[in-house]
Amino acid sequence: MTRSFNLPAAALPPITIAASEVQRLSALADTSMMLFPRVAQFLARETERAKVVADDADLHDVVRMGSRVRYRDDDTGDVREVVLVYPHEADIALKRVSVLTPVGAALIGLSVGQAIAFETPSHQTRSVTILGVTHDG
Repeated sequence: MTRSFNLPAAALPPITIAASEVQRLSALADTSMMLFPRVAQFLARETERAKVVADDADLHDVVRMGSRVRYRDDDTGDVREVVLVYPHEADIALKRVSVLTPVGAALIGLSVGQAIAFETPSHQTRSVTILGVTHDG
C-alpha cells in the first residue's frame, strides 16, 4: 500500500458537493481504482467527507464540475485558471482539467479562500488556494 494522500484530517478544509455530482464522482473513483489507485482513493475520500447538498443549492462560490476555477499554487505563487471536468472532457490545451488528476480531485468542493494540500504523481505535497469560481451557463 502506498502512502497516498494520507494527510491529517485536521488539515482538510470542509467541502461541499451537490448530490448528483457526489454520486457520479464516487462511481468514477470506484471504477478507476485499478487504473489510478492513488488519485481514485483521494477522490473517494473527498466524496466521502463532503457535505452533500441538493443540486439546486446556492453553490456560487464552490468548485463544482464544469466550474472555471482560479487558484494559486501556494508553493510557487503561480495563479492558474482551469475548468474542472470529467476525464473524457479533459483537454490541457483548453485548460480543462480532469477531476481524476491530483489537482482536480483536490479542487472539487472547495470554496473561495480555502486551501488544500495534495500529493503530486511524483510524491511531492503541494497546496493550492481557491481565488475565484465561476459557473458557465
